[in-house]
Amino acid sequence: MSASAASPAHTASATILPFAESVARVTRDARPLRLITCGSVDDGKSTLIGRLLWDTKAVKEDQAATLARDSGSQNDLGLPDFALLLDGLQAEREQGITIDVAYRYFSTDKRSFIVADTPGHEQYTRNMATGASTADLAVLLADARVGLLEQTRRHATIASLMGIRQFVLAVNKFDLVNYDREIFDRISHEFREFALSLGVRQITAIPMSALKGENVVSSASDTMPWYEGPTLIEALELATVRSTQTGGFRLPVQRVVRPGESFRGYQGTVAGGSIKPGDSVTILPSGMVANVSQIVTFDLVRNAAVAGDAVTLVLDRQVDVARGDVIVSVDAQPMTGTAFDAQLVALQQGGIEPGKRYWLKSGSRRQRVSVEPLSQLDLTSGQWRPHASALNMNAIGKVRLAFEETAVFDTYEQNRATGAFILIDPDTLNTVAGGMITGKRANLEGLKREGDRVVLSLPADLAEQLMASELFASRRDEAEIKRVTAAEAATLWRNAGSDI
Repeated sequence: MSASAASPAHTASATILPFAESVARVTRDARPLRLITCGSVDDGKSTLIGRLLWDTKAVKEDQAATLARDSGSQNDLGLPDFALLLDGLQAEREQGITIDVAYRYFSTDKRSFIVADTPGHEQYTRNMATGASTADLAVLLADARVGLLEQTRRHATIASLMGIRQFVLAVNKFDLVNYDREIFDRISHEFREFALSLGVRQITAIPMSALKGENVVSSASDTMPWYEGPTLIEALELATVRSTQTGGFRLPVQRVVRPGESFRGYQGTVAGGSIKPGDSVTILPSGMVANVSQIVTFDLVRNAAVAGDAVTLVLDRQVDVARGDVIVSVDAQPMTGTAFDAQLVALQQGGIEPGKRYWLKSGSRRQRVSVEPLSQLDLTSGQWRPHASALNMNAIGKVRLAFEETAVFDTYEQNRATGAFILIDPDTLNTVAGGMITGKRANLEGLKREGDRVVLSLPADLAEQLMASELFASRRDEAEIKRVTAAEAATLWRNAGSDI
């Protein structure tokens, strides 16, 4: 039965928040929904996707024959090992686990889907983060026999940090707990409380058996008559695709082309918004302004470009643009500065060392940055704990980024492409962390540099005392004191307090 048919009382007890207030007929969406399956090891992620592919007729005849051959001795139900449709590496099949991210495509009459099967083992958390970075929705699995585990919470947290706001909680292997409704209510309520702490409110909880296909594509009303919510495929058909057209235009420049004296173009993939000839743009970080005269692709001249298009922009004047610069709309610009707040996931042994200089790569830019850990997420309590030491592998932390030159970012919530980054160890060249920008650090207006001189803004009485001191007398060529009222000084230093 669809989500709209669920009674209010049942919805409250089962902690189900449907994706839409009413279930209207869904027309086929031209854009595929990108989703991931995540959760702890052995919760049945590969089996669930394999079953989903099988029941939606996405498995071709030769694949079905190979699956039957590779399954060997089938299970007690006489069914093939659906996980083999995803686990293609020899090590995955030998160990019965998922190691790498596997992407599969399937469709229904209403829409198409791209699904990423991500590993559950803690040591492969970095692969899960990779799969989550492009997803619109997360299917989080929990074994009905054990409930939510630390890795379940870690994956939910990483998915939320990656901007995923739609979750399906798949309480799997429900046939092994005799379809006990109380178990479903307890697990779904516990997850809802945890998800709310992450800021996630769009949750659909579904009891299912991936192996048997119950509540995956077909309803399990015979074994779970008390459940009146959607099947997994119905929930996916109602999900929304994250828009990349909102916000201002963004084009990270990947290459400057000049095949002849009369042509100079700036190539890249549009990372947000849209553009058309005649629009004014700003080149960051220089701040120069120009107008778009042409939008060129490999075979034609276009009258517009939108997010995801690979284009060459031709401007109406000669400006200094280099690889790593960002061409943006004049009226909706990203943040620029040398200090930003971020959240990140440590991905390598050794973690993130405080004060160490890393390479930060975002789009086509690579810059030097030092990292100061501020706090770390306690996955048991869901609380952020102050943390000044190294962030160990798989730790989720809040950090302060300090750049040597001007950096350009959106917040990750506003734009995934221009708000995400990776950190690279300059000694080993390993990718040691993946992160998301959360904001720009406040400017320290009470203490700033103008040319070769430091300018202090202080109340008049304090300024007079400092100017009369021997320390200031010896530094007159290096420092200047600006007299302001006590209220103005208090405001300047209070606003910058987080930078001190």
